[in-house]
Amino acid sequence: MSLNVTAGAKSRVELRKSLTLIPVVMMGLAYMQPMTLFDTFGIVSGLTDGHVATAYAFALVAILFTALSYGKLVRRFPSAGSAYTYAQKAIHPVVGFMVGWSALLDYLFMPMINILLAKIYFEALVPSIPSWIFVVLLVGFMTISNLRGIKTVANFNSLIVVLQMVVMVVITGLVIYGVANGEGAGTLASTRPFWSENANVVPMITGATILCFSFLGFDGISSLSEETKDAGRVIPKAIFLTALIGGVIFVVVSYFLQLYFPDISRFQDPDASQPEIMLFVAGKAFQFGILIFSCVTVLASGMAAHAGVSRLMYVMGRDGVFPERFFGYIHPKWRTPALNVVLVGIIALFAVKFDLVTATALINFGALVAFTFVNLSVISQFWIREGRNKTIKDHINYLVLPTCGALTVGALWINLEESSMILGLIWAAIGLTYLAFVTRRFRNPVPQFNEDLA
Repeated sequence: MSLNVTAGAKSRVELRKSLTLIPVVMMGLAYMQPMTLFDTFGIVSGLTDGHVATAYAFALVAILFTALSYGKLVRRFPSAGSAYTYAQKAIHPVVGFMVGWSALLDYLFMPMINILLAKIYFEALVPSIPSWIFVVLLVGFMTISNLRGIKTVANFNSLIVVLQMVVMVVITGLVIYGVANGEGAGTLASTRPFWSENANVVPMITGATILCFSFLGFDGISSLSEETKDAGRVIPKAIFLTALIGGVIFVVVSYFLQLYFPDISRFQDPDASQPEIMLFVAGKAFQFGILIFSCVTVLASGMAAHAGVSRLMYVMGRDGVFPERFFGYIHPKWRTPALNVVLVGIIALFAVKFDLVTATALINFGALVAFTFVNLSVISQFWIREGRNKTIKDHINYLVLPTCGALTVGALWINLEESSMILGLIWAAIGLTYLAFVTRRFRNPVPQFNEDLA
């Protein structure tokens, strides 16, 4: 008997539909971690010569193109497989597998990266306690929460997102107070954060390519389609709202922050600007408190990523490209992909020793592969396969907009670090070798889930 069938029943155990619009948006925002703005501010301010707000505006426009493509495909293919399913159905099963395999880099290492960040914060707070203890406790909490159900994770993330918003409002309020009392530019009404006589568009675009990675997570909520009520309507709206809300927060907060810090001369280390921003704006005690809260925010992001990757592996297991008895298993009581959740938790434990730079390089490659092929899938599915190319509206929706999305992602590919490209290509080669084995050197078709036989 299949592990996915309860005793005495012939129907497949499926994921529980329990999510609505607001919890899904909260999951996306938790994944994005709006407070990462403070970590990247110093880097991008130096790169753009004090025009971070414009760089965020460019990044937002680029991401919204891809968000629209995700929305179109979610309505057509309401599956938890996200980019994997879209490329599989719209382009070709081999392409779909390679997109899913590459996307695993993004999803699989993101929980570990968040635990790594939390470990760094904890080491700064209490260096006398071995960091592996924090790693084990945080991974255990993250895994147990995901085992119990997506609703548990969504509720926790909703709370953390609300607290993040409160903290960011407080910080922004202190920044505004400081500027109004003579700090930085000394005025709250200025075009300087967006444009000045010395502004150069090229560095702003380069800054935007860095900041686009701040939006990672808006796409991850597409993997919650099978656990969302009325997913065809809710998920597209949630994806767009997550990207838009996150982008507006980034632009508004960076505008006032740029007025307070017109350049990077006050930062001793612009590459790690968050602690110094908190110290200048609010003092030592507030800086310590924010460091503690940052541990909680990265945990929330890790939980959202944990949920996403376990669903992606579930769909690939249900299809049969991964061993179904393990990866396609759904716990009959919790209605979660329990074995996948545990596996991701085990991988996250490598945060004890893993290198943050290497892990970050891996996720960048996977994210760009997913973004690229989501845009191409819209063109393939709607404009070519379904022939929606008769009217101007069709051409705009199914050719022009996704092409713009693909081109903006192309700018990110150009600026991708060499290490990301090398590690990503090695991972892709491993996936292609595995697929050749599964399909007997491509003599057999790539396995796919048949809903009629479920």
